[in-house]
Amino acid sequence: MPKAIKLFVLYVDTFNRWVGRFAMQLLFVMGAVLLWSTLSRLFFNAPVNWALEMSQFLLSAYYLLGGAYAMQNDAHVRMDLFYSRLLARKRAVTDAFTIFCVIFFLGVLLYGGFSSTSYALQYNQKNYSAWSPPLWPIKIVMTFGVFLMLLQTISTFFKNVAEATGRSIQ
Repeated sequence: MPKAIKLFVLYVDTFNRWVGRFAMQLLFVMGAVLLWSTLSRLFFNAPVNWALEMSQFLLSAYYLLGGAYAMQNDAHVRMDLFYSRLLARKRAVTDAFTIFCVIFFLGVLLYGGFSSTSYALQYNQKNYSAWSPPLWPIKIVMTFGVFLMLLQTISTFFKNVAEATGRSIQ
């Protein structure tokens, strides 16, 4: 494989590993937010109106920033009828072919993410709730997560091609 592809795979995999491990920590933050909400309601009789939305934002950031890391570790759910019976090289060929559907889907999703984020920034879009938070921060995180997933998908494609042709990507 060309050196540029090897460097692309190395940098994308390394960056997504760091982002994915950071995203794992968001579950603790979300737990703390929900715990604070429960404690404030039970002990202080003061319900917190922002906790539910904040936990939804944190969960969205968690799975969108962690998606590329999950793909890197082959942790996504896969419907398997014949796939596991194939040899490793044939699986790599199958993955290299079907990954174009994923790249197309992520491209459309990224386009929509840019459009939605641009709208949220331009008009200072807020959520219709009692808390009424601005939506641009979570939309930026979501669009960034889709972008990282697209980069990881391309990296995975290069790894599949390398495996299918019997070359090393490392």
